[in-house]
Amino acid sequence: MTLLQVVVLAIIQGLTEFLPVSSSAHLIFPSQILGWPDQGLAFDVSVHVGTLVAVIIYYLADLVQISTHVIEATIRRRQTPISRVGFCLIIATIPVCVFGLLFQHDISTVARSIHVIAYTTIGFGLLLGLASYVNRHLVWRTIINIEGERADTLRHLTFQQALIVGFAQALAIVPGTSRSGITLTAGLFLGMRPEAAARFSFLLAIPVILASGLFEGLELLNSPEAFGASNFTQMSLGAVISFLIAILVIHFFMKFIAKSGMAIFVIYRVLLGLLLLWMF
Repeated sequence: MTLLQVVVLAIIQGLTEFLPVSSSAHLIFPSQILGWPDQGLAFDVSVHVGTLVAVIIYYLADLVQISTHVIEATIRRRQTPISRVGFCLIIATIPVCVFGLLFQHDISTVARSIHVIAYTTIGFGLLLGLASYVNRHLVWRTIINIEGERADTLRHLTFQQALIVGFAQALAIVPGTSRSGITLTAGLFLGMRPEAAARFSFLLAIPVILASGLFEGLELLNSPEAFGASNFTQMSLGAVISFLIAILVIHFFMKFIAKSGMAIFVIYRVLLGLLLLWMF
């Protein structure tokens, strides 16, 4: 790959991993319009590592606190609101792992169609808009939104709600859905404040990206040539760029949705899907 390809693909990964806009829809353009070759599994792993490190660093204090409470709750068999968040993350991760293993072949073949990606980009974008409308205007917020607490608190999240978000996340194995988009949609339908839904989505990305990276890493063990000197330079640069973009996206997205909501992402997804249908 050229330097331009490395930079563009890393920026796309850093942006679309956490914004509710679908990374698969965006990755069509470099290959289909510009004729760029597939970047390869090694580069995919490296940019995923970059986004993974970004979300871990951004939420490091939370992760340490949650992990500590989970360990203490397991030993003492006494649950706390913070340990419940940790167990909710575990519960919400299970469905996507199961469905990913069961339908991996089908998703990697049939569902990679450009038309499938275009329709899912539009459909799940409209669903995000509906969820945002229900959440903001019909005001049937759940116990998660208790007055006087932080807007992004997850202390009152239940296991049932986490499981619903987890099953929603499993839909993200279909290209065009957007993992962050569908988990935000589920959280908003459940009555979570946008900040809380986004925070849970970002924390939930950690085990999912980690599992995906480990799976892809095992495949790389059969391709030692992927770790050549030139590839290593590209992988390192891609990881750094995706890290920097991702950590900025997380920070500013949380501030943005608190004030502006999801409308801009809904409009963008619909226009993007229509553009894909028109072009291909």
